[in-house]
Amino acid sequence: MNITQHPDLIDRLAASYALGTLRGGARRRFETLAREHATVRAAALVWQTRWSGLTELQPQVAPSPAVWTRIDNLVRASQLEQALQAARQAGPTPAPGGWWRNLLVWRGAAAAGALATLAAVGVGVQVNGGLRTTTGAQIAALQQQLQATPQIQYVAVLADDQAAASMLVTFDPQNNQLVLQRVGGFREGADKSLQLWALPPAGGPRSLGVLGPDRLLKLVAGEADVRQVPALAISLEPKGGVPSATGPTGPVLFKGALIQRML
Repeated sequence: MNITQHPDLIDRLAASYALGTLRGGARRRFETLAREHATVRAAALVWQTRWSGLTELQPQVAPSPAVWTRIDNLVRASQLEQALQAARQAGPTPAPGGWWRNLLVWRGAAAAGALATLAAVGVGVQVNGGLRTTTGAQIAALQQQLQATPQIQYVAVLADDQAAASMLVTFDPQNNQLVLQRVGGFREGADKSLQLWALPPAGGPRSLGVLGPDRLLKLVAGEADVRQVPALAISLEPKGGVPSATGPTGPVLFKGALIQRML
């Protein structure tokens, strides 16, 4: 099945992936699809942005002591496993009592590691049970918050020459806003600015605004500014940007297709 022809399925999978309920082989298959298809990557980034915004609205809650117990057990089990692997690579060390004494030591260490892992899993079950109860109580509130989130009509993932995503761009027609979220590590110098350009099918590039240094940026734009625009680009310009009529004067760092969502 060509998943790009089923946008509703992409949206459901992306929401489940971002929430963490898509697990195992299904999660790995979705990650493979995201690497191969820009539309899948865009949907995943959109839902990750939505869920991260919701978590900021939730009150802070101190983790249960069981969480720290589980972490401690997992760390101890990992350290013991690493010690066993190092000892195996170094070879057996002669000790009083010969091979039988060494065998008892190895079996005791393996049993200790198994007990630590079992304890970690047991605590994890208790913690997960508590989380399921809490999540069930918050579903209604989360649904209300989702309904209040901005509508997204267009989305673009802008990447560099190595196809590394650097900027997520969405258009909200309700508020006439372009929302840009930095998802890469690029930071322009103090004497430079990033400028967003629309690349229409005919004519030269058209400036959509100059970006500030924040990770989350908003630019005023109407639907006419993005309608039938196949791609967006970001160039590195002098501080404050350049006039739209001149077009980009610096290097184009990121670009990507602008996709209209039909969901």
